Amino acid sequence: MTPTGGGEEPREPDATMQLKQLKVPDSPTADETMQLRVPSPDGADAGGEPEISGTTVPSGAEPSHRIRSGGTTGRPGRRRSRNPRKAPAPSLRSRLAAAPHLASLLGALAALAARLAPYARRVRPQYPRPGRTGLRRWLPSWRQWLGASLAGVGLGGLFLTVAYAATDIPDNLNSYATQQDNVYFWADGTPMARTGWVQRQAMSLKNIPADVRWAVLAAENESFYSDPGISFKGISRALLRTLGQGDTQGGSTITQQYVKNVYLNQDQTVRRKLTEAMIALKLDNRMSKDEILESYLNTSWFGRGTYGIQRAAQAYYGKDVDDLNASEAAFLASLLKGAGLYDPTLSSANRARAEERWSWTLDRMVEIGKLSKAERATYRKFPEPLESNPLYDTGEQSDYLVELASQYAKKAGKISEKDFDLGGYQIYTTFDKEREKQLTDAVTEAREKTSKDHPKTAKAAHYGAASVAADGRILAVYGGPDHRKQGYNESNASTVPAGSAFMPFVYAAGLEHGVRRTRDGETAPVTGDSLYNGDDDVPVTTPEGPYWDRGGRKVAASNDGDESYGQISLHRALELSVNTPFMQLGMDTGLDKVRATAEASGLLPSSIGAQVPALSTGSSTPSAIRMASGYSTFAAAGKHTEPYSVRRITHNGSGVPLDLPDPSRAVRADVAEEVTSALTDAFRTAHPDDAPATAQVAGKVGTTQDDNAAWYVGTHESVSTAVVVYRIDLAKSLEPLPLEGIAGAAGDSVPYRIWFGATRPLG
Repeated sequence: MTPTGGGEEPREPDATMQLKQLKVPDSPTADETMQLRVPSPDGADAGGEPEISGTTVPSGAEPSHRIRSGGTTGRPGRRRSRNPRKAPAPSLRSRLAAAPHLASLLGALAALAARLAPYARRVRPQYPRPGRTGLRRWLPSWRQWLGASLAGVGLGGLFLTVAYAATDIPDNLNSYATQQDNVYFWADGTPMARTGWVQRQAMSLKNIPADVRWAVLAAENESFYSDPGISFKGISRALLRTLGQGDTQGGSTITQQYVKNVYLNQDQTVRRKLTEAMIALKLDNRMSKDEILESYLNTSWFGRGTYGIQRAAQAYYGKDVDDLNASEAAFLASLLKGAGLYDPTLSSANRARAEERWSWTLDRMVEIGKLSKAERATYRKFPEPLESNPLYDTGEQSDYLVELASQYAKKAGKISEKDFDLGGYQIYTTFDKEREKQLTDAVTEAREKTSKDHPKTAKAAHYGAASVAADGRILAVYGGPDHRKQGYNESNASTVPAGSAFMPFVYAAGLEHGVRRTRDGETAPVTGDSLYNGDDDVPVTTPEGPYWDRGGRKVAASNDGDESYGQISLHRALELSVNTPFMQLGMDTGLDKVRATAEASGLLPSSIGAQVPALSTGSSTPSAIRMASGYSTFAAAGKHTEPYSVRRITHNGSGVPLDLPDPSRAVRADVAEEVTSALTDAFRTAHPDDAPATAQVAGKVGTTQDDNAAWYVGTHESVSTAVVVYRIDLAKSLEPLPLEGIAGAAGDSVPYRIWFGATRPLG
């Protein structure tokens, strides 16, 4: 090859032997060089070709100098470049030549294109169209229209196929779609409170009446069981409205609405709507129609803070979904159109819309054959919903009830903390709504009076109270003024001694086990007529003599007011609350037996005092709930049932096995009868005019030697109520403080007034 003049490139004899001129940069750099590889004839990279700059070297030439940029000749170049440049990638033509099969395929395609070219030219629109005049010159032919339509359908189908294949059902649902709340009910079945961020309760489809299901389907998607999960007509209309300025509501099947609720968001965009349609198609192939409908009914928004048909039924009608009729269901179905527009309690305009939609839904149910005309005729009056959602959380007394019930539910239902927090539980409690109100009102009245009469000492005053039935049901508690301000539950606190209110357990132990006064003597029976020394400060004796404490002093009991009674029967001593006979009776019976009897009657082992003579005069620290439970044992003829606050639990409508307590024998029936008789006389003696002669009332005051607690525990018609008043400054310590008069006088104590107010009327 011979070089051409003027820097022109030489001709290329073939595809493998070629030189390309490299231009030197305009701004010279001292040490920069431009190197050029001359490919060898066999295509190998010749790593030792000469390096030149700003010139062209004919094939086969061997330059002996490296030309510096700027035209300056440098030293003879004997070294190869340390960083030789790689050969340029082979051209497309050379790659095709190296792949004969691919070249053959391309040749065949080219031949096919040549054969189709005349037809393509005929289909290709030419404007203006030759051989036509007027407007027809500018209109495509029918062949062109048909081709364009088919191409559009084909491309659209291809796009949908690719979109369907590329769209996956998300693994994670929206957080609110799976969250549920736990709802607590009063003993009469009415809602009491709920816990959780979301008001939602899933229900099995079998527990949702057919009228409710078909009311929703008639209002939202009557072809649900026959459609493929999407509505092509509805999607087209929704897309046009989304792209335009119109209404964005409507056009979605129930499957699409479910997808939007639990997988996507509420954005009105084309992308979201297409994604919604693709997921709906896949869900319709993966889930049964009943599964989709159940999920939809359990996740839809119904207003008033509720998700799901179950919570909607409770929020608007105060009943479970299985108690709804077709008329109520038709109203709830209207809320799916937009709860803020159809809740009639919000505005008169809402009411008009709700009534119209309700009537239309019932008519649609008739048209599709899911409601008879005769039944439709009975629903002429709009089913008025409740003014407000009864599923509320007061934050006051109901929170103390919820605290007790949730603790018991998890224990008795064997529900883990994690599962319980996920929600979905309906807890049916034992709490009596009317009794709870009476007890709360009575304590509130006493609090206010104490605050007025004793403003200084009343600040540290605490009032615990509880009512327990003979069968163990906790009917009412007073835990404090407000759970949000004081989480400390005063009805369940083992803080202060029971004092003389503990005496019935000592009496029951003596009657049950008898007494032994000498070390080797036999056990002698004890009755209510058995006499004991009732004088004040009588030393306590053992078979060996006086009982000495660790300080070397004789232990003696002291009566209230230091009063002495001489020889007195045990029945009378309990009636008058005389301490000294019962301290000695405990020693004679055996403090271990006293302890066992108290525990068998319902007091917790952890609250029982030390096994010393003071145990018999009330050194134990039971809670109000446990004291009421203990006294209820006597009302139950000596059988004790552990107190419980939950009678039934369901999870999403299905029952949860619950370990409810069984009664056990604590003392003999005759023993319980005698203790109850003495307590009845105690009530009659202290309060002769507070109950008619026919009333089944028994009760006893409880005082402590250090005046740091005041009790009243009594039973009325097999329901025992315990009330305790004490003082503790929670900001400083848990040590009880002296009452300093806030508990009232012995004959008319504050605990008794609360008890009396909580149990009225006594008939």
